[in-house]
Amino acid sequence: MRLILAEDSTLLREGLVRLLAEEGHEVLAAVGDATALLAAVDASPPDVVIADVRMPPTHTDEGLRAALEIRRNRPRVGVLVLSQYVEKRYATELLTADDGGVGYLLKDRVVQVDEFLDALERVGRGQAAFDPEVVRQLLARSTRGDPLSRLTARERDVLAEMAEGHTNAAIAGRLHVSQSAVEKHINAIFEKLELTGTTGYSRRVLAVLRYLGS
Repeated sequence: MRLILAEDSTLLREGLVRLLAEEGHEVLAAVGDATALLAAVDASPPDVVIADVRMPPTHTDEGLRAALEIRRNRPRVGVLVLSQYVEKRYATELLTADDGGVGYLLKDRVVQVDEFLDALERVGRGQAAFDPEVVRQLLARSTRGDPLSRLTARERDVLAEMAEGHTNAAIAGRLHVSQSAVEKHINAIFEKLELTGTTGYSRRVLAVLRYLGS
């Protein structure tokens, strides 16, 4: 894939550039702030942008805002956002911005090289890749009377896997159940969450996240 990387930590940026090159990806540019990121994308649109949420000058949400701008202007460009912490507002804003080709990973996940590369590949294919810890904290927002409380333990497990961006076949393998069982659980989830009108792989994930963030 053709990639552009935006990360203000020189050490992490150079390490990622080397890793990505060794995996056969073409790094078109590696920059340290959001302004340079937008300029690099305009100069040579990549397949995927990898961007830190917090970058200079204020180290608040420059990277996220740049990622959202890229998605608005170039919806075919995938965006994988990296964050030091679980920032629920940022995660929800990004994950509900479009219906595919987006990801949100904690930086700790980057050291798990296989998981990081798998997430990158999924985003590059137009799918979704959400950090399990981000998903866990979003799902943990349920309270008494919340429709999430209607779900069985197994349905919550399936919902968490869906929210991470896994396909039905992948969920079946990860939970050691049949694919038909996964499909039945998913149908039950959407009925209980009143999301039966949602269709499509990425759309179903985002519908769940919109519901959780509402």
